[in-house]
Amino acid sequence: MVFLTVAEVASVMRVSKMTIYRLVNSGHLPAIRVGRSFRVPEQAVHEFLRDSAAETVGVEEVPDSAETIERP
Repeated sequence: MVFLTVAEVASVMRVSKMTIYRLVNSGHLPAIRVGRSFRVPEQAVHEFLRDSAAETVGVEEVPDSAETIERP
């Protein structure tokens, strides 16, 4: 299982780190706490984006076309 930092998730989702912290604290994005920081399972990011896209366009299933996160 691959875990991403809050900064990595923010970069992938193209939002601020504060937005990711809000999603984690509200329970919309699962994460584990490692010391004083959070780590988000990579699969949870994919699922969140897929579910958000489905809600936005109003479809049941969004194709898994580009599910690879390129890490530096």
